[in-house]
Amino acid sequence: MGLKKMIGRIAAPAHEVDARELREHAADAGGTPIQQCCDRDRVTLCGTLRTVTLRPRAGVPALEAELYDGSGTVSLIWLGRRRIAGIEPGRAMRVTGRVAILEGRPVVYNPRYELRPGAG
Repeated sequence: MGLKKMIGRIAAPAHEVDARELREHAADAGGTPIQQCCDRDRVTLCGTLRTVTLRPRAGVPALEAELYDGSGTVSLIWLGRRRIAGIEPGRAMRVTGRVAILEGRPVVYNPRYELRPGAG
């Protein structure tokens, strides 16, 4: 089985291998796959930040980050924040919060977060 897995990793495109490794890492850390999140679920998600943007909402500062776990992405939005130390692209994180589905995309407002070493 080890040889078959190794050959699969060599033959697969790099982005697929990276996504598989992120999914495995998230599962090992106790995270729910983003792809399986439903509206109003309370979840723990693990992944890597792809983007971090300051995007005001209704005149209130809001820091928005996109978390990727290999199965999908979720927007993390901290209202009233312009920046948070350590929240930057490429950072591995574990977040907990309630998912909202807005315009077909999962969003978590003001999640509790834990910065993780490495990039997943």
